[in-house]
Amino acid sequence: MTTDQPIARPEEVGLNPAALNRLSRVLEERVAAGHIPGAVALVARHGKVAYHESFGRLDPASGAPMTAGAIFRIYSMTKAIVSVAAMMLWEEGRLLLSDPIGRYIPAFSAAAVGVADGDTYALTPARTPITVQDLLRHTSGLTYEFRGDTPVHKAYAQARVARLKQTNADQAAALAKLPLLHQPGTVWEYSRSTDVLGRLVEVVSGQTLGAFLAERILAPLGMTDTGFHVPEENQSRIAEPFAKDPDGGQDVTLLDVRRPALFESGGGGMVSTAADYSRFLAMLLGNGRLGSVRLLGRKTVELMTADHLGADIPRPADLVPPGHGFGLGFAVRMHAGLAPFPGSVGNYFWGGAAGTTFWVDPAERLCAVLMIQAPLQRDYYRVLFRDLVYAAVTD
Repeated sequence: MTTDQPIARPEEVGLNPAALNRLSRVLEERVAAGHIPGAVALVARHGKVAYHESFGRLDPASGAPMTAGAIFRIYSMTKAIVSVAAMMLWEEGRLLLSDPIGRYIPAFSAAAVGVADGDTYALTPARTPITVQDLLRHTSGLTYEFRGDTPVHKAYAQARVARLKQTNADQAAALAKLPLLHQPGTVWEYSRSTDVLGRLVEVVSGQTLGAFLAERILAPLGMTDTGFHVPEENQSRIAEPFAKDPDGGQDVTLLDVRRPALFESGGGGMVSTAADYSRFLAMLLGNGRLGSVRLLGRKTVELMTADHLGADIPRPADLVPPGHGFGLGFAVRMHAGLAPFPGSVGNYFWGGAAGTTFWVDPAERLCAVLMIQAPLQRDYYRVLFRDLVYAAVTD
C-alpha cells in the first residue's frame, strides 16, 4: 500500500515558479505585517506536490517557527471527511440518500419547524422528513446558532448544543428536540447537519465516529496527524493564533485539542496537517483512489461533486458564492464567471472557521491547501490564496 505523493518542480507540472515565489512573498509580507502569525501552503498538480512552504510562527506566544508539519485545527474541513465516510456506507448499501434520518435516529421523526412569532416561535410539522441527502447538502432545516438571531437560533444557544461535555448521541438527541429553521429540502442553511451525519455514521457502522474515520479513511490514506485530538508527543507541533485579532482587537480562542474529545464533532472537530489533508484531496481528485488505496468509486465522487441544489433552493452568498451550487459535502462551481475569484467549472471546495481552506480543480488536475489559525482573517486569505495559485498556472 502506498499513499505517498511524489514531489515535482513547479515547471514540471505547468506551474510558474516566479508566480509561486510571488505567493510566498505575499504571505511573508502579511506575516511580517502582523496580520497572521504563520501559514503552511501546499499546491499539487497532476498527482505531484509542487509547492509546500511554511511561513511565520507556529506559536506567536513562544516565537517557535512554523514548520511544514504543523498541526492545525481544521474546523469545517472536517465536514468533507465525514461526508466521504457517509458515502462509503452508502456504497456498502447500508443506507440510501433518500432515507429519512429518523430511520437511524428516531427522535428526528418528529421534527417540526419553528415559525417566528415575535420573540418566540410556533411549531408546525415538517412537510417532508429530513433525509440523508439533506444532511449532506445542508438542506435539513437545521442551523448554526451563530448564523442569526431568530428565536430558533436563540433556542440553539440556550440548549448549549455546541458544548464539549457531550457525546455525539447526546448532541443529536438535543438537536432533535429543537425547532427547524426551515422546512426540510427547501433552503440551503449552513448548519449542524454534518454533526448529525457523524452520529448517523456511528449508528450505521456501530463504531464511534473517530474510530470509523481512523480505520476506514485516515489510516488507509496515511493521514497520521489527523484526528479529533493531538497526542501528547505531537503537541509541540500545534499551530496557535494570536491572542487578540490584529485588526479588531478581539480575543481569539480556539478549540482545545490537547485532550481526547468526548464530543467528536463531524462538523468541525478535527485537526490535520497540510500534507495529510492533501492526501485526502488527492484521493478525491483520483476519483476515489490514492495509489493502491480506493475509498470510493468514480461515480460516487461524481455524485458528491455535482450540484444538488438546482436553481430553486436559495443559498446565502456569503458562503455559497455567485456561480456556485453545493454537492454532498462541498461547494461546487457551476460557472466560469460570476464569482470574484478564478477557477474552473467543476471546482469543489470548503474551509474552516480558523482560516484553513482547500479546493480541488479536476479540470486542471490541481488541488491546494492553505492552513492558518486566524479566524477573523479567513475570508481574505481564502480568496488571496486562490488568486495567487491560479496566477501560477501556465499550461
